[in-house]
Amino acid sequence: MPKPQITPPGGPCWIDLMTSDTERSRGFYQRLFGWDADEPDPEFGGYFNFTKGGAPIAGCMVAQEPGMPDAWSVYLQTEDARKTLDSAVAEGGQIYVEPMPVADLGTMAYAGDPGGAGVGVWQPGQFTGFDVVAEPGAPSWFELHTRDYDRVVAFYRDVFRWDTHVTGDTPDFRYTTLQHGGEWYAGIMDASNWLPDGAPGQWQVYFGAEDTDAALAKVVELGGSVLSEAEDTPYGRLASAADPTGAQFRLVAANAAMPEK
Repeated sequence: MPKPQITPPGGPCWIDLMTSDTERSRGFYQRLFGWDADEPDPEFGGYFNFTKGGAPIAGCMVAQEPGMPDAWSVYLQTEDARKTLDSAVAEGGQIYVEPMPVADLGTMAYAGDPGGAGVGVWQPGQFTGFDVVAEPGAPSWFELHTRDYDRVVAFYRDVFRWDTHVTGDTPDFRYTTLQHGGEWYAGIMDASNWLPDGAPGQWQVYFGAEDTDAALAKVVELGGSVLSEAEDTPYGRLASAADPTGAQFRLVAANAAMPEK
């Protein structure tokens, strides 16, 4: 479906990939999802956009810190990046990248939440973010895994003004979602039962697939790897994978929807 007309406060509005091999990553995602790719822009450090049907879908650039694992990042929208970062620090977070104007496109920043997960901050200018979501080959869900669940839920509610709704509250499944106008936008999962001690939280990007199993087979064909095999869940048929340089992502049947409470 096309991008909603209004991204809610704190809603995911962009994703990008930091990779140790931009050419390998470019080819992998083009062949896996049918994306096109712009030429790297020297003005922005070689950053380039992937597009789908001409619409911006994700960004990519070479990793800036040697030794850091390749990874996808999620950016949340804000009206004022400076105020958001000040609030993040006040609520136990950290500043990794101070607000930085990106020409007339907007202002970006990068923060860390109390559970150690990095999260991008985007204050839109001319560029508002991705234009296609929740269809095959497009970002379809955004999920934070954390060992510091209660504190992190409060952080996103207070810093990014999330309208939070508890959708699971059992010892085996604690889950909170961002909702707005009856739509679901992102989730936070208590991962303390399986994230290793001391492991920081991490955002996960789910990409839509017409057939999760076929997409997972394509990942392997293109040099990626399977992290968890496809399985049926109340939220659709899900799987976890990594691209050839190790960046992790998830696959979900494109018509899957979060269940009603």
